[in-house]
Amino acid sequence: MNVTLQVDSTPSASALFLRPWNDGDVEPLVEAYRDPTLRRWTGLPLESIEDAVEWLELQRRGWATGKRLSFAVHEDHSGTGEGRLAGNVVMKRTSSSQESAEVGYWTAVHARGRGVAPRALEALTSWAFDIFAVEGLERLDLLHQVDNLASCRVAEKARYGFHQILPARPPFPRDGHLHIRRADTPA
Repeated sequence: MNVTLQVDSTPSASALFLRPWNDGDVEPLVEAYRDPTLRRWTGLPLESIEDAVEWLELQRRGWATGKRLSFAVHEDHSGTGEGRLAGNVVMKRTSSSQESAEVGYWTAVHARGRGVAPRALEALTSWAFDIFAVEGLERLDLLHQVDNLASCRVAEKARYGFHQILPARPPFPRDGHLHIRRADTPA
Protein backbone atom coordinates (compact mmCIF):
# COMPACT_ATOMS: atom_id res chain seq x y z
CA MET A 1 0.00 0.00 0.00
CA ASN A 2 1.57 3.28 -1.09
CA VAL A 3 -0.19 5.91 0.99
CA THR A 4 0.62 9.58 1.34
CA LEU A 5 -1.33 12.04 3.44
CA GLN A 6 -1.10 15.81 3.30
CA VAL A 7 -2.02 18.40 5.90
CA ASP A 8 -2.48 21.97 4.73
CA SER A 9 -0.42 24.77 6.16
CA THR A 10 -1.95 27.21 8.62
CA PRO A 11 -0.98 30.84 9.23
CA SER A 12 1.34 29.63 12.00
CA ALA A 13 2.43 26.16 10.80
CA SER A 14 3.90 24.64 7.67
CA ALA A 15 2.15 21.97 5.66
CA LEU A 16 2.79 18.34 6.61
CA PHE A 17 3.43 15.38 4.36
CA LEU A 18 2.99 11.86 5.76
CA ARG A 19 4.32 8.80 3.96
CA PRO A 20 5.58 5.33 4.82
CA TRP A 21 9.15 5.30 6.10
CA ASN A 22 11.93 4.59 3.59
CA ASP A 23 15.70 4.05 3.51
CA GLY A 24 16.32 7.77 3.11
CA ASP A 25 14.99 8.26 6.63
CA VAL A 26 17.80 6.37 8.40
CA GLU A 27 20.00 9.32 9.35
CA PRO A 28 17.15 11.71 10.27
CA LEU A 29 15.67 8.92 12.41
CA VAL A 30 18.93 8.42 14.31
CA GLU A 31 19.20 12.19 14.75
CA ALA A 32 15.64 12.42 16.13
CA TYR A 33 16.37 9.65 18.64
CA ARG A 34 19.34 11.53 20.07
CA ASP A 35 16.79 13.62 21.98
CA PRO A 36 16.56 12.42 25.61
CA THR A 37 12.91 13.45 25.88
CA LEU A 38 11.92 11.31 22.90
CA ARG A 39 13.91 8.39 24.27
CA ARG A 40 12.15 8.74 27.63
CA TRP A 41 8.71 8.12 26.13
CA THR A 42 9.52 5.48 23.52
CA GLY A 43 10.11 1.85 24.32
CA LEU A 44 12.75 1.14 21.70
CA PRO A 45 16.02 3.09 21.73
CA LEU A 46 17.68 3.79 18.39
CA GLU A 47 21.33 4.54 18.87
CA SER A 48 22.95 3.63 15.56
CA ILE A 49 22.43 3.33 11.83
CA GLU A 50 22.00 -0.42 12.34
CA ASP A 51 19.24 0.17 14.92
CA ALA A 52 17.48 2.53 12.51
CA VAL A 53 17.72 0.06 9.62
CA GLU A 54 16.21 -2.64 11.86
CA TRP A 55 13.43 -0.25 12.95
CA LEU A 56 12.66 0.64 9.33
CA GLU A 57 12.43 -3.06 8.48
CA LEU A 58 9.90 -3.45 11.31
CA GLN A 59 7.86 -0.65 9.72
CA ARG A 60 8.03 -2.31 6.28
CA ARG A 61 6.87 -5.63 7.74
CA GLY A 62 4.07 -3.77 9.50
CA TRP A 63 2.81 -2.38 6.22
CA ALA A 64 3.15 -5.79 4.53
CA THR A 65 1.02 -7.46 7.21
CA GLY A 66 -1.31 -4.51 7.78
CA LYS A 67 -0.59 -4.72 11.52
CA ARG A 68 1.57 -1.57 11.91
CA LEU A 69 0.93 1.33 9.53
CA SER A 70 3.62 3.85 10.35
CA PHE A 71 4.15 7.21 8.66
CA ALA A 72 7.16 9.50 8.62
CA VAL A 73 5.87 13.03 9.15
CA HIS A 74 7.72 15.74 7.24
CA GLU A 75 7.32 19.48 7.36
CA ASP A 76 6.67 20.52 3.78
CA HIS A 77 7.95 24.02 3.14
CA SER A 78 8.51 23.60 -0.59
CA GLY A 79 5.47 21.63 -1.72
CA THR A 80 7.60 18.55 -2.53
CA GLY A 81 6.69 16.53 0.55
CA GLU A 82 10.30 15.87 1.41
CA GLY A 83 11.03 18.52 4.01
CA ARG A 84 12.68 17.92 7.36
CA LEU A 85 11.57 14.89 9.39
CA ALA A 86 9.22 16.16 12.10
CA GLY A 87 7.85 12.98 13.62
CA ASN A 88 6.04 9.69 13.35
CA VAL A 89 2.42 8.57 13.55
CA VAL A 90 1.33 4.95 13.58
CA MET A 91 -1.80 2.84 13.69
CA LYS A 92 -1.32 -0.59 15.25
CA ARG A 93 -3.84 -3.32 14.53
CA THR A 94 -2.65 -5.96 16.95
CA SER A 95 -5.88 -7.37 18.35
CA SER A 96 -8.03 -9.92 16.61
CA SER A 97 -10.92 -7.45 16.67
CA GLN A 98 -11.34 -5.26 13.61
CA GLU A 99 -13.42 -2.83 15.69
CA SER A 100 -10.46 -1.08 17.32
CA ALA A 101 -6.81 -0.22 16.78
CA GLU A 102 -4.18 1.76 18.66
CA VAL A 103 -2.46 4.94 17.53
CA GLY A 104 0.83 6.42 18.61
CA TYR A 105 3.17 9.25 17.67
CA TRP A 106 6.32 11.12 18.49
CA THR A 107 7.65 14.49 17.46
CA ALA A 108 11.25 15.48 16.76
CA VAL A 109 12.60 18.08 19.18
CA HIS A 110 12.81 20.85 16.56
CA ALA A 111 9.12 20.42 15.65
CA ARG A 112 7.58 20.42 19.13
CA GLY A 113 5.13 23.07 20.23
CA ARG A 114 4.00 23.88 16.68
CA GLY A 115 1.00 21.58 16.37
CA VAL A 116 2.76 18.90 14.32
CA ALA A 117 1.64 15.93 16.43
CA PRO A 118 -2.08 16.77 16.70
CA ARG A 119 -2.30 17.71 13.01
CA ALA A 120 -0.51 14.54 11.89
CA LEU A 121 -2.60 12.44 14.30
CA GLU A 122 -5.78 13.99 12.93
CA ALA A 123 -4.69 13.12 9.37
CA LEU A 124 -3.94 9.52 10.38
CA THR A 125 -7.21 9.25 12.28
CA SER A 126 -9.34 10.51 9.38
CA TRP A 127 -7.53 8.23 6.95
CA ALA A 128 -7.91 5.20 9.23
CA PHE A 129 -11.63 5.68 9.70
CA ASP A 130 -12.12 6.31 5.96
CA ILE A 131 -10.14 3.27 4.83
CA PHE A 132 -10.94 0.70 7.52
CA ALA A 133 -14.60 1.45 8.23
CA VAL A 134 -15.55 -1.28 5.73
CA GLU A 135 -13.61 -3.73 7.92
CA GLY A 136 -15.50 -2.59 11.00
CA LEU A 137 -13.09 -0.05 12.54
CA GLU A 138 -15.11 1.97 15.03
CA ARG A 139 -12.59 3.09 17.66
CA LEU A 140 -8.97 4.22 17.96
CA ASP A 141 -7.18 3.99 21.30
CA LEU A 142 -4.33 6.26 22.34
CA LEU A 143 -2.23 5.33 25.39
CA HIS A 144 0.43 7.32 27.19
CA GLN A 145 2.03 7.41 30.62
CA VAL A 146 0.21 9.64 33.11
CA ASP A 147 3.22 11.94 33.48
CA ASN A 148 3.51 12.59 29.74
CA LEU A 149 1.52 15.82 29.83
CA ALA A 150 2.45 16.84 26.28
CA SER A 151 1.01 13.60 24.94
CA CYS A 152 -2.18 14.21 26.89
CA ARG A 153 -2.50 17.65 25.25
CA VAL A 154 -1.98 16.11 21.80
CA ALA A 155 -4.74 13.58 22.50
CA GLU A 156 -7.14 16.30 23.56
CA LYS A 157 -6.34 18.53 20.56
CA ALA A 158 -6.98 15.59 18.23
CA ARG A 159 -10.34 14.92 19.94
CA TYR A 160 -9.33 11.71 21.69
CA GLY A 161 -11.37 11.85 24.88
CA PHE A 162 -9.93 10.65 28.17
CA HIS A 163 -11.44 7.28 29.04
CA GLN A 164 -9.60 5.80 32.03
CA ILE A 165 -6.36 5.28 33.91
CA LEU A 166 -4.63 1.98 33.16
CA PRO A 167 -2.22 0.25 35.55
CA ALA A 168 1.47 0.23 34.63
CA ARG A 169 2.63 -2.61 32.39
CA PRO A 170 6.04 -3.29 30.88
CA PRO A 171 7.84 -1.64 29.25
CA PHE A 172 6.20 1.41 30.85
CA PRO A 173 6.87 1.85 34.58
CA ARG A 174 3.96 4.18 35.37
CA ASP A 175 0.19 4.09 35.09
CA GLY A 176 -1.19 5.27 31.78
CA HIS A 177 -4.06 7.21 30.29
CA LEU A 178 -6.35 5.65 27.74
CA HIS A 179 -7.89 8.15 25.34
CA ILE A 180 -10.47 7.03 22.78
CA ARG A 181 -11.70 8.46 19.52
CA ARG A 182 -14.75 6.94 17.88
CA ALA A 183 -15.53 7.03 14.18
CA ASP A 184 -18.65 9.07 14.90
CA THR A 185 -16.86 11.74 16.98
CA PRO A 186 -18.25 15.11 15.80
CA ALA A 187 -15.86 17.43 13.99
